[in-house]
Amino acid sequence: MSGRLPRSDYPWVVSMPFRSRLEHRTHRALDRLNRVPRPVPFAAVLLLLTLGVFLPKLGFLATGLVALFVGFLVYYTWPRLTTPEKFMRLAVLVLVVALMLLQAFPRT
Repeated sequence: MSGRLPRSDYPWVVSMPFRSRLEHRTHRALDRLNRVPRPVPFAAVLLLLTLGVFLPKLGFLATGLVALFVGFLVYYTWPRLTTPEKFMRLAVLVLVVALMLLQAFPRT
């Protein structure tokens, strides 16, 4: 035995749900992102999508990064959104994922 007590013996250890852990871990990064001028993240997403469209073989990776980012934002903001906002953000996520899949598995 290592001499350490099991986790359940610590009265101050609190098990948090996944969403709370995610919010705590990403708070600093999202706070920094919020301080960046608004056109910068837009330009970064636009650049990644443009690279995704024009790179022949590996473009889907750039589009996949955008899909991951949009998916994270949808998950992170979901409880605070109204129903129409949820549908609109899901539609954007579905379009980006569809574009990525079309790039990853071309017909020709």
